[in-house]
Amino acid sequence: MKTKSIPFLVLILCFTLSCSDNESIETIDNETINIDSNTLYFPPIDSDTWETISTQELGWNINNEQPLYDFLETKNTKAFIILKNGKIVIEKYFNGGSVSDNNPWYSAGKTLTAFTVGIAQQENLLNINDISATFLGTEWANITTEQENAITVRNHLTMTTGLDYNVLNQNCTDSACFTYLNDPGNFWYYHNASYTILKDIISGATNQEYSTYFDSKIKNKIGMNGTWITLGYVNIYYSTARSMSRFGLLNLNKGTWDTTEILTDQNYFTQMTSTSQTLNQSYGYLWWLNGKSSYRIPGFENEFIGSLIPDAPEDLIAGLGKNDQKLYIVPSQNLVIVRMGDDTGGSLLGPSGFDNELWEKINLLIN
Repeated sequence: MKTKSIPFLVLILCFTLSCSDNESIETIDNETINIDSNTLYFPPIDSDTWETISTQELGWNINNEQPLYDFLETKNTKAFIILKNGKIVIEKYFNGGSVSDNNPWYSAGKTLTAFTVGIAQQENLLNINDISATFLGTEWANITTEQENAITVRNHLTMTTGLDYNVLNQNCTDSACFTYLNDPGNFWYYHNASYTILKDIISGATNQEYSTYFDSKIKNKIGMNGTWITLGYVNIYYSTARSMSRFGLLNLNKGTWDTTEILTDQNYFTQMTSTSQTLNQSYGYLWWLNGKSSYRIPGFENEFIGSLIPDAPEDLIAGLGKNDQKLYIVPSQNLVIVRMGDDTGGSLLGPSGFDNELWEKINLLIN
């Protein structure tokens, strides 16, 4: 009997060792089932309940948890969330912030618009290679018809319209504020107004208000709260930190919420989250990209050598906004990280030194 049991034991041992590091074995009613620990969890869209997992369960360095909180608090943070595999590991509120507060995304909200453009293209309402004037009408800019017909939707997504950013108000979307500087596609500059007018392009393509289309195609399908608010020329999204986390989770899963496919055009998703032009390697379609060899940032015409956030994972993609609103997504680690709050001291429009400082603290916790 003992001799006959040896091959069976060897078989079980080999089967167990063959499992990847991300899998465990569970037996239910004498059936062996593989449990993938990296399976994404999605919170229900009709309630604010959300499953959690502790830093201890993940084997993170809990001794570095409080120093992270201290750092966040001193940097005027109001909300901070880390999701691992979709579950909340950390959710903290500081400086009077709370779970129900609606905070501004600022330019981190550009990622919402990029995603919405992808859905409009998916529904054949526009093509990003279409001329902008197709949806904006003629004379939307103070340039010649020939110059107008050279600017495409893609140029707005990639910050390469060629419109003059040397204007008194870079947020101004009046026709008089859009004048010629470069041929489209020949220079990268973070010109906010050329992005903002994308909402009018989407409205023209869909024949409805941009916010209405956004709500029906994204917000309502993933259980987000929040609203678009126009302040002067700019269009800013306000929501809870949990809602920003939901959008991050949607993008971590490449446009699918649990089993609901929202952005099915995977070619567009890949383009959106990859280098979109040769002028700024660290920019996709309104998304910031880490791990590239150079980058350009808002307010500067020159190129900087090196990675955007040196201490962050190379595959990180991000929505980055004024006053250090942060949406980080790390596909290789199934992480979504959100920081909302007031200015940390850099007073920059997107990427800042705070990004690397924060990732130094995060690394001490999760590694």
